[in-house]
Amino acid sequence: MKTESTFKYVLRLSLTLLIITGVVAGLLAGVNAITAPRIAAAKAEKTTKALSAVIPDADTAKQMEGFSDESGIVTAVYTSDSAYAVQVAPNGFDNAITMMVGVDKEGKVLGISVISHTETAGLGAVAAAQNAKGEAFRGQFVGQGGQLAVTKDGGTIDALTGATITSRAVTTGVNAAIACVANLG
Repeated sequence: MKTESTFKYVLRLSLTLLIITGVVAGLLAGVNAITAPRIAAAKAEKTTKALSAVIPDADTAKQMEGFSDESGIVTAVYTSDSAYAVQVAPNGFDNAITMMVGVDKEGKVLGISVISHTETAGLGAVAAAQNAKGEAFRGQFVGQGGQLAVTKDGGTIDALTGATITSRAVTTGVNAAIACVANLG
């Protein structure tokens, strides 16, 4: 009985692994090609809903092209006749919290809509919840302007119980939106 040399054995295993990974990579690329348009459409729909939630004339809002932000928190700016909608992505407890902040021409917050997050369920996720607690938390910002902070930091925003990091992140995002509108003039 002839035994296979170590070189041939390693080569055979390597080629087998290469073929398997090539097939799997091709399958993943195919799935991505199929799902990418659906994901983009869902993201666009979430953005449109967020715009409608934070500014009254969202149907006339246009995205400002070529906008850049030094902080890296502001990702997009939409303008309408009466207000601005600023998309921000501050870092929360787990990852970035993508949200839309409506700011009027005088720099006062009109509303906040969370587009996506990965915060802890029951704690930080309350900031985005469509219930009384979530709406009460986000409602604290409406009508506010200037530099905001949570009460633990000497401000007026009551942090969510057990979710101070998330509360600070939302406040940071709102502050970035207010500053962005102030810079726009």
